[in-house]
Amino acid sequence: MNEPVTNIDPRFSDPDAVATPWDETRRVLETAELFWISTVRADGRPHVTPLVAVWLDGAIHFATGATEQKAMNLHGNPHVILTTGCNHWERGLDVVVEGDAVQITDDDVLERLAQAWATKWDRQWQFEARNGGFHHKNGGMALVFSVTPTKILAFAKGNFSHTRHQF
Repeated sequence: MNEPVTNIDPRFSDPDAVATPWDETRRVLETAELFWISTVRADGRPHVTPLVAVWLDGAIHFATGATEQKAMNLHGNPHVILTTGCNHWERGLDVVVEGDAVQITDDDVLERLAQAWATKWDRQWQFEARNGGFHHKNGGMALVFSVTPTKILAFAKGNFSHTRHQF
């Protein structure tokens, strides 16, 4: 993945604020335990739900059941926003990822992602990668999607700044 072009938006930043470095934003993406995904229903209404995800190879990856609302939405409209951060006003970094979700079906890529899930959550999330998806021990299957960001916004708090990482 290429390094993004990073700029601070002074309209929404404190006068003495500086842009959040890409390394700091990427660290938040790599370590976040929970993301919120926003998709669009067929009738145009938004759908937002929490999920776990992993950052690997310059993209964010998540899994969902084929009949879940977000999966159905993505079949009609791949545009998504994933957000993570904290609910504190004076500290922390909130991150917003914009891009298109693409279903991953390559078993080799899925195996790497299954390992990333297991590693990130101390083996609490374990999947078998086969037949184009993640398979649970209980027999259920999940579709896996990847979002390569087109833009990432980082909102620093305390000394407030609004940073744009453009890819």
